[in-house]
Amino acid sequence: MGEVVLAVDIGGTKTAAAVADRSDVLLRTEVAPTPAAEGPAAVVATVAALAARLLPEATTFAGVGIGTAGVVDASTGTIVSATDTFADWPGTPLAALVRAALGPRLQPDAVVAVQNDVDAHAAGEHRHGAASGAASALIVAVGTGVGAGLILDGRAARGAHHVAGEIAHLPTPGAEHLRCPCGRRGHLEAIGSGIGMHRHFLSLGGDPTIRDARGVATAAAAGDPVARRALEESAAAVGRALAGAATILDPERFVVTGGVPNIGEAWWGPMRAAYRAEAIDALQSTPILPGALGDDAPLRGAAASAWRNS
Repeated sequence: MGEVVLAVDIGGTKTAAAVADRSDVLLRTEVAPTPAAEGPAAVVATVAALAARLLPEATTFAGVGIGTAGVVDASTGTIVSATDTFADWPGTPLAALVRAALGPRLQPDAVVAVQNDVDAHAAGEHRHGAASGAASALIVAVGTGVGAGLILDGRAARGAHHVAGEIAHLPTPGAEHLRCPCGRRGHLEAIGSGIGMHRHFLSLGGDPTIRDARGVATAAAAGDPVARRALEESAAAVGRALAGAATILDPERFVVTGGVPNIGEAWWGPMRAAYRAEAIDALQSTPILPGALGDDAPLRGAAASAWRNS
């Protein structure tokens, strides 16, 4: 198999781990539920268990790359802040804990590189996917929540407070009646995410037996006018946010990925129309592309971080 690194994607519901070669190709992947409510020790134990399943005990990893939920200080591998989904996650020295848990499974000079999961996703798309070759790009993941990673001059931009490029908490017209997971009202994630779309649908008087964004999309496709309005207004909120981000960042391209865009043209159409309605003339031609790597993106980005820092 040759030298390999361990790539890890820690999400709120599942943790994926893979062995990857020097081209960030995933050679084998394992997945387990994330024990987020049980605290950092349980999460780290899950990572160690996945590593043990991936490679025989006699084999060592040349490095470890981790993408994780939460705001991350990538220089130290420490969690700065996080939602309540992860118990006691803020302040966790994740890089140090994973190094200790893997112990002799790591080569002596192996690094353990930790970054936010959407930053890892952005790195994967930039190195191997839809943002490949771009000097600057904003990669936006629209799923249960909304996240974004920013590439400037070919490198990840972290920002003074580790949240550069993050658009989830942009104040968004039309979302004032909805509460964001951060506790404030009117942010993009409150209406543009999958959960936000469903909550918006219910606020418009939608059928309460429809339980998620997938159900809203199905109802919209079947002709439900409330579902169609909720879907279109949710998608348009993302488009307006991209127009605002374009004015500040002027990226070479946008890449939009995640489960919600998989709804298809019923989502992409109003999202792009809203962008065109808001973006100034000089920004009209900025490409807005779908992601190319799917669920492999954060793992490939995490693998790249392990090799780059080794």
